[in-house]
Amino acid sequence: MACFIVPATEAVVSKFISERAKKQGKISFAHKLGWLTKLLAGGSVLLAFEHFWHGEIVPFAPFFTAGREKTLAEMSTAGVCMAMLCTVVWCAMLSVCAVYEKRQAETVR
Repeated sequence: MACFIVPATEAVVSKFISERAKKQGKISFAHKLGWLTKLLAGGSVLLAFEHFWHGEIVPFAPFFTAGREKTLAEMSTAGVCMAMLCTVVWCAMLSVCAVYEKRQAETVR
């Protein structure tokens, strides 16, 4: 029920890094890092809604209905796995983009 917290945290961190990269002039990497942010944030929002829909999250304290132990266990297993999967998918996207950019560069020559 709290698995969305880990990818949501990673989304916040990647957004912060993306904003810093934009200020340093690395717009290309910042744009690509925005893809990761969107993957993580979108998945987190969807998971949070699903957990809310099933009554696992309530809009009042203590917010999570399963207790601290189950919440931390789910965050450390499912949450970390989901964040890693999003990051792996993003790396695959970067690989495909690099191949495309290389082909575009060769075509221009």
